[in-house]
Amino acid sequence: MAGLLLWLLPRLAEAHVLDQDLSKLSRTDVLSTYLLVGYKHILPLGLDHILFVVSLYLLEPKLRSVLWQATAFTVAHSITLGLSMYGFISPPASIVEPVIALSILFVALENIITERLNPWRLAVVFGFGLIHGMGFASALTSVGLPQTSFLESLLAFNVGVELGQVTVILLLYALIGRWFAGKPWYKQRIVIPASVVIGLIAAYWTVERIFFTA
Repeated sequence: MAGLLLWLLPRLAEAHVLDQDLSKLSRTDVLSTYLLVGYKHILPLGLDHILFVVSLYLLEPKLRSVLWQATAFTVAHSITLGLSMYGFISPPASIVEPVIALSILFVALENIITERLNPWRLAVVFGFGLIHGMGFASALTSVGLPQTSFLESLLAFNVGVELGQVTVILLLYALIGRWFAGKPWYKQRIVIPASVVIGLIAAYWTVERIFFTA
């Protein structure tokens, strides 16, 4: 069972390729479709991005704090997503995907080691957001963008991604933050065990993406 789980997890994280032909839809349908594509890129297909958001939330499970981090992440991934889709940058997936996994591992380890949220985490999250944006671009490239509404479709995809991230944050608040954030045992019983699991998954992904992905 453990072996099956390890085999399945990276495939869920990479299940971003969508082969729909969306170029012939009306403008309204195009925008709504790309909004949904962006949302699905997070929920349910973006397991790696979900674990990154979960890791951000765990250390200080307050909506204001995590929304600031999510904003920095969104601004950053919007930059590299746009640059990639317009052809200004073209980073290889063989570099981007392992670094995405390493970003998850880094934040998980920080959650274990650090006692409180440090101000410099915003800069770290921004930097990792630049990398994740390149990963988003890989998924969007596989779908394609209609030339007649290129910018609008790109923005709709980005909004969908953001809505997916906000959904994850609100679910975490409802399941964890609202009930356990103020408990004296929160770090020992929730943050550390959850971060260890996330860190192990991210470490596996890192090795798998470096050495075993063609």
